[in-house]
Amino acid sequence: MTLIPFVRGLALGLALFLTALPARAETVLRAVMHSDLKILDPVWTAANITRNHGYMIYDTLFAYDGKGEVQPQMVDRYEISADKKTYTFVLREGLLWHDGQPVTAEDCVASLKRWAVKDAAGQLMMRYTEDLSPVDARTFKLVLKQPISIVLPSLAKRSGLPAFMMPKRV
Repeated sequence: MTLIPFVRGLALGLALFLTALPARAETVLRAVMHSDLKILDPVWTAANITRNHGYMIYDTLFAYDGKGEVQPQMVDRYEISADKKTYTFVLREGLLWHDGQPVTAEDCVASLKRWAVKDAAGQLMMRYTEDLSPVDARTFKLVLKQPISIVLPSLAKRSGLPAFMMPKRV
């Protein structure tokens, strides 16, 4: 009788150990989604299935880490001016779209402007925006009329309408 709890504990320990092993590159992940994907544009609808599909194709400038803090994703580095009104974003080097074309600051500016038309946080951010424009191929600036605290959290938000970056031509 004392052997059964020991065997159960051993089996549980083995199961926990096996689930903690890292996935190998050859591993195939299969998922069954909760509904059919009818709309491919993650800015057009806030449907979870479309948002999830968007995360498989596009990326965001910022994301939340495991501690709930905003971290750069597509952005290599960024600077916020002393008056907290100018944000300068520099994209990571070597970012490419699915077709091999480079990701540009112009793509990101177009994506943000398109996203801000539909998303409530984007609309609020744009209400305070004086200028949003590319500086060079990898750099763009967001200049605010007055400081607001929602810029980075809005660019990193995960649900609803995330600020997905897309090629300008799309």
